[in-house]
Amino acid sequence: MVTAKTIKSVIDKSGLPDNIKEELYNKLLDYNKKYKLKKAEVQAVVDEAIREYEEALIEPGEAIGTVAAQSMGEPSTQMTLNTFHYAGVAEINVTLGLPRIIEIVDARKNPSTPIMTVYLDDKHRHDREKAMEVAKRIEGTTIENLAREMSIDILNFEFVVEVDPERLEKSGLDMERIQKKLEGSFKSAEFETEGYTLIMRPKKVTKLSDLRKLAEKVKKHRLKGLSGVGKTVIRKEGEEYIIYTEGSNFKQVLKVPGVDPTRTRTNNIHEIAEVLGIEAARNAIIEEIVNTMREQGLEVDVRHIMLVADMMTLDGVILPIGRHGIVGEKASVLARAAFEITTQHLFEAAERGESDPLNGVVENVLIGQPVPVGTGIVKLAMDLPIKPKRSKEV
Repeated sequence: MVTAKTIKSVIDKSGLPDNIKEELYNKLLDYNKKYKLKKAEVQAVVDEAIREYEEALIEPGEAIGTVAAQSMGEPSTQMTLNTFHYAGVAEINVTLGLPRIIEIVDARKNPSTPIMTVYLDDKHRHDREKAMEVAKRIEGTTIENLAREMSIDILNFEFVVEVDPERLEKSGLDMERIQKKLEGSFKSAEFETEGYTLIMRPKKVTKLSDLRKLAEKVKKHRLKGLSGVGKTVIRKEGEEYIIYTEGSNFKQVLKVPGVDPTRTRTNNIHEIAEVLGIEAARNAIIEEIVNTMREQGLEVDVRHIMLVADMMTLDGVILPIGRHGIVGEKASVLARAAFEITTQHLFEAAERGESDPLNGVVENVLIGQPVPVGTGIVKLAMDLPIKPKRSKEV
């Protein structure tokens, strides 16, 4: 039976990537306990792993960009185009299918249906009541959410809100707190409460249009919770309660007491980049595309998706795949000119004295040269021996 040190030594000499070495080491340790391996057997396993790894590598000159585009594009044509309910959460809508893939690769700042999956810490995750407390801290509440009826009284020049007592109790607010919050935020108006009725009067009598504008602001004013977050839904999954939110405010939700910041996630990739950095955003792009594909029952090799995510995050910011991102920033003058606004690109390149190394596909197609992909990447010259000329017979 070999020692763990011997196994590690054999694996370290293999030249395999670190994650494969680690996996191989753990597997061989388990097998060693069961079968008491010899050094030659360990070496044979490592040699086989090296052979399979080398077979899995991409050949030089492979058109990986084209293959990745085709591999993702073909199954995407079979995707549906609808917004569906979030998996297992009927109350929250989320964009899935092709629109979601387009949203990700276009690097849209605001996704059409932003959602957060909020995991809770040990103290709150097993008790529904405690999970409700955290949900109340997160859920954005406005006058509009609490109102049963809202109207503008033209005769008395005031805005009247009839608050629903059930909604008020559920929100954890009371009329006095609402009045204080509004008075602190709107100095140009007076507020008064009578039972469950809230009355707002502007201090200066102005036009009716001004009263309407002020009423709109009061309606939308956030009384509690996080900005950008609408309703919350609590679901029990396995042994713990999880909160799903309509809307996203990733930066603030991580600070809410009771939230587990290590597992909480959002589908807004720009927020992830801002809070956790570009590497986290890269992983989020991969995961979102993989999950969207899987939701539709489609499998695409993760390496194609990783290539797309790498290209989008290469410069430390999230770039869309399109004219305002990766395509528009190509180094080749001819590739940019072939894409759009040809004369402008050519004039600007001439003004700057740019040269084109002709390394890409588009520019070589444009000038009629073999494309530097596959066999076209090989530059081979043969120095043939020169045969002496035969003398003509007389």
